[in-house]
Amino acid sequence: MNVQRALLVIDMQRGFLEDGHPLFCGAKARKIIPSVSRLVEQELRRETPVFFSADAHVQNDREFKIFPPHCITGTTEAEIIPELAIYLPRATLIKTSSYSAFFNTDLHDRLQVAGVKELSVCGVCTDICVMHTVADAYYRGYDIEVRRDCVASFDSDAHAFALHHMEHVFGARITGGENR
Repeated sequence: MNVQRALLVIDMQRGFLEDGHPLFCGAKARKIIPSVSRLVEQELRRETPVFFSADAHVQNDREFKIFPPHCITGTTEAEIIPELAIYLPRATLIKTSSYSAFFNTDLHDRLQVAGVKELSVCGVCTDICVMHTVADAYYRGYDIEVRRDCVASFDSDAHAFALHHMEHVFGARITGGENR
């Protein structure tokens, strides 16, 4: 089977999308959940490979010098949000302790085996994990689409910068509804 397209769902985890966690992205980020859910459902119906990345840190991770401790492996904060976890039996979960879903994972190999040439990317945070995943996808030669209505961040200025940067530096097609 020669699949041409895959969906990457980046870090849609409780630690980023549920209030009370140190890196909660806020109410604006929660608003993308229905759009992401519809996109995942649509792609699964088309038999498109769907990959969820999940931030997975160990205690004293070096990232905690920049951000507060978050999404530590084995905690509820590291879990995919319940609204999307229902898709995991039909999707693949990739764990990563870096900003990019490609770094130190077998994602590229899996995409190559499936014959994927184009990636649709959604999730959080637009300016961190989404943008770094898009950068790595670009360097690996994938055509990239980022769904504006399916990405969010806790920093609206950085979110806007990231969308512009991904379009103008990495050639990503920015599609979908408004999410500013």
